[in-house]
Amino acid sequence: MRKTMWWLSLSLALAASASVVNAAADQSAADQSAKVTPLMSKDVVAAPGKEITMITVEYMPGSVDPIHTHNAQALIYVLEGEIVMQVKGGPQVTLKPGQTFYEGPEDVHIVGRNASKTKPAKFVVFFVKDKGAPILTPVQ
Repeated sequence: MRKTMWWLSLSLALAASASVVNAAADQSAADQSAKVTPLMSKDVVAAPGKEITMITVEYMPGSVDPIHTHNAQALIYVLEGEIVMQVKGGPQVTLKPGQTFYEGPEDVHIVGRNASKTKPAKFVVFFVKDKGAPILTPVQ
């Protein structure tokens, strides 16, 4: 009986520890998320059913994007900090303020992250996409 109680106590302590570790990991992931601010959307006059959407993205230090697609043409312009970008089949590049990056509708964005673990980064993105389509679609 005593042995059973000891194992039960140990199991409960380990479960509590795992819970604390998972909560810390969830908070850490939340701290590393990107802040997306929509700026505007306008119909493309020459292409019915298409729209231009402009957003800013702020990467917190250490921020990392999931692998995703945009199903759009995306033009990126870095405002502050440094970001690392790569689409499947393309080179990985580190971009500084004033530099640009392009993603096509078929590209899979495999690397998107802040180059710094200590400083934020900010960039503006212009999308040409189907009207009402999501800006980002995660890839499994």
